[in-house]
Order: sequence, then C-alpha cells, then structure tokens
Amino acid sequence: MRSKLLAVLALLSLTACGATAEKNGDTGAKDGKPATGLRLMVPNTAGGGYDTTARVAAKVMEDAKIATGVQVFNLPGAGGTVGLQRTVNEKGNGKLAMQMGLGVVGATYTSKSKATLTQTTPLAKLIEEAGAIVVPKNSPYRTIQDLVTAWKANPKGLAVGGGSSAGGPDHLLPMQLAQAVGINPKDVNFVSYDGGGELLPALLGSKIAFGASGFGEFLDQVQSGQVRVLAVTSEQPVEALKEVPTLKSSGIDLVFTNWRGIVAPPGISDADKKVWIDALTKMHDSAEWKTELTKHGWTDAFVTGDAFGKFLTDQDRAVADVLTKLGLGA
Repeated sequence: MRSKLLAVLALLSLTACGATAEKNGDTGAKDGKPATGLRLMVPNTAGGGYDTTARVAAKVMEDAKIATGVQVFNLPGAGGTVGLQRTVNEKGNGKLAMQMGLGVVGATYTSKSKATLTQTTPLAKLIEEAGAIVVPKNSPYRTIQDLVTAWKANPKGLAVGGGSSAGGPDHLLPMQLAQAVGINPKDVNFVSYDGGGELLPALLGSKIAFGASGFGEFLDQVQSGQVRVLAVTSEQPVEALKEVPTLKSSGIDLVFTNWRGIVAPPGISDADKKVWIDALTKMHDSAEWKTELTKHGWTDAFVTGDAFGKFLTDQDRAVADVLTKLGLGA
C-alpha cells in the first residue's frame, strides 16, 4: 500500500535584470490588442524544463498574436531562489513574471531563502509532467530492475543526478524511489545540477550512473539514441514513450508528478494581474499550445489566480512534510 508520504504528493498533483515597475496602463492588451512589454524570467540555466516551458509559452503567445515582444531571460542560482528573490524585490512590476515549479518550492527550504513564494502573486499553473529514470546509451543497466539491484548493492557508489537542488522534484524523486526500494535516502549519492541544461551533459558524459528528471528534458536525446529511459513515474505509460514501463508496472510502488507555473512580483495592480492571466488563458486555449502539449508530452493542468495560490500553499506544506519525513531536513 502506498505510504502516507507518497499519497501527500500524489493528491496534490490532482528582463534585463534591472527593470523597474512600469505604469500600470502600459502593460496591457487594450481593445483586444496584443499585450506588450511582458518579460518572463527563468530562474535556472538555459536548456532545462523551466527554460523550455517559458520559451514555448512566449512563442505561442507571439504566434497566436496574444502578446508581442515577450522577452525570456535566465537568472540562475540556488535552485531558483536567486530568481525568486529578484521577483520579490521587483514589487509592483506588472511587466515581469517568473517561470517556476515544484523545484523552487523545495529550494526555498533547503537554501534557507529569505524570499518565499507566498510573497509572490500567483498567475497560473500550466502543466504537469511525469518523472523519468534515465541512463546513457552505454549504461550496463538495461531495465529499472537492473538499476535497482545495483543501486541497493552500492547506494553510495552509484551517483544519481538531478536538475534541481535539494528539495526540488529531481531530488525528491530519487529519494522517494530509494525509500520505495528499501534504500535509506541518507545513503543516496545525489548530485545537484542547476537545471536540465547542466544535467544532460553530465549524463551523456557518464559522470553520473543515472538521472532523475522530467521525461520531457530528454525526448530529443531519447529519439536520437543518446540516452535510454528505464521507467517513468506516472500512473500510466506516457504517450511520448509508449514502450517505457512505469515504476508501478515494474513492481515499485511509487507515482510522482512534477508541475510548472508562473508567478509575478508582489504588489502588482489588479489590471496588470488581469493582463497576465488573460494572456496565459488565451495561450492555454490556443491550438498552438495544444500542439506543444502533445509535442513535449506535457499534461494540461491549467489553473489561475487564487486557485493556483491555494495549490502553492498546499505544495509548500507538502514539501516541508516530505523533507522532514525523509529525514533530510527542511
């Protein structure tokens, strides 16, 4: 029977940097015209899941004429909390928003961030995505059972990499997997990378035995034969990787889901908040976005405003609880 710990997460799953606040009236889409001047910060390096999601969202808004001139920029550091601190510091800036997700929630605890997500303005939850256990093409582990057998024999000797800091999804996933197969999470040799853009070269270079991250991070490399996915963490197989088993179908009682959303600085006007939520809603409803969901294997999980705010509060509590129960501290 799935543990109470796992049930918590499963249930919850159901700018040039010097910009300052602009006048409220300059942000919006007036009289049905596209929004202008929107800037979307990615709080980790280029090439990872946050970066991909943000750039896809910006492109869809541009292509569908929902917004023009959307600027996406990266401000990496400390598991996303450098970007979070910048977002909080930009109080009242209705032009700026930050791409984020479960990783930033956990990083606020493990990096002891002074800035918190409760200080931001929730805009929208966009997607959910299954995790994946991935090995390089020349790995000796052909199945998830092969990997687990070797891992249990030498948990400290097999390094697992993730594109998030401690407390993020790429950290929580291998820790919960370890617990599910009988390994003490404190014995796991976890190597943290700042986003999928840094994780992938480490995996391809065999600097780690396996990686744990969202499967969308590796689709191109899977298709080109550079890496192999041993298992996905969803309830059912994912459409983009039909031949890959789930952990559950492989006899491992674990389901894990990551998510991504967008928040704005505190203190923005109601008008600016409406501009962002309207633009993101139109993006979500567009044919272009539906195409991208299919392309990247993302699950639609769109919710906005106060509903997203409640979700963030619930996730914050759940992550703190998970870290404590795993004995990893919060």
